[in-house]
Amino acid sequence: MKTEETPPILAHKHYSAASAFKPENLWREARRQKSLPEAPVPEICILDPDGDMVRYLCNAGLADRHPGWACYHTDLYVFREGGHEYGILGCIVGAAFASGCRFLLSMTSSGQILPVQAPPYFVVIERALRDEGTSYHYLPPSDYSEAALLLTQIAREALTAAGIPIQSGATWTTDAPFRETEKAIEAAKMAGILAVEMEAAALYAFAKASNCAVLCFAHVTNQMGRIEGDFEKGVADGAEESLKVIALAAASWRAKRDDNEFL
Repeated sequence: MKTEETPPILAHKHYSAASAFKPENLWREARRQKSLPEAPVPEICILDPDGDMVRYLCNAGLADRHPGWACYHTDLYVFREGGHEYGILGCIVGAAFASGCRFLLSMTSSGQILPVQAPPYFVVIERALRDEGTSYHYLPPSDYSEAALLLTQIAREALTAAGIPIQSGATWTTDAPFRETEKAIEAAKMAGILAVEMEAAALYAFAKASNCAVLCFAHVTNQMGRIEGDFEKGVADGAEESLKVIALAAASWRAKRDDNEFL
């Protein structure tokens, strides 16, 4: 069998070209089909892949469904924290997710690579190894997708000032979580990678290509099931502490956004 020099995922990419399929057109047709009104989403939205924060907020009666959210697969919930409104999406699948917000934060449960401390703990993701597919549709090939330096800086400063222990550095993004072989894990360790997750590389590639504000956190909660009693996230499945981390980062972003055009 002949091997192609360029794999399909890297072929026919035109990074400066606009997409023919636009998220706003999807929302338009979904609203029409569901007879939903146009309604703006909160300026800050959160991706909650595990759904722990959404379940916590809903069970506590602190969140309500957004009246105009037209997605075919998810519900956007709205809640208030510290006098500010947030949108949050639980159990999202895949990183290619459009919300229409101004600042997008992701908090994803992650597997430990470097044993820097005992789980659970948080990592501000500064860059993510591109071992998935979506990022290559936004940016040319490279080893890592990089976060905006200013966003990671304000998150680290805010969390440190609040006395929350935080790690910062690189993660490994893969969309094949059940193919994390021992050799691949060892290679990630040798590269100084802190944790493995499924979203950050694509989200950071999207952010850079679209000039959008995106910040990703890894909540390191497990060692990929290789020990007994794994996947313990803490009180309320880690939801309370995760929401605190997000609120602190968001407050710092609000305080600095008027001084910086990117924010």
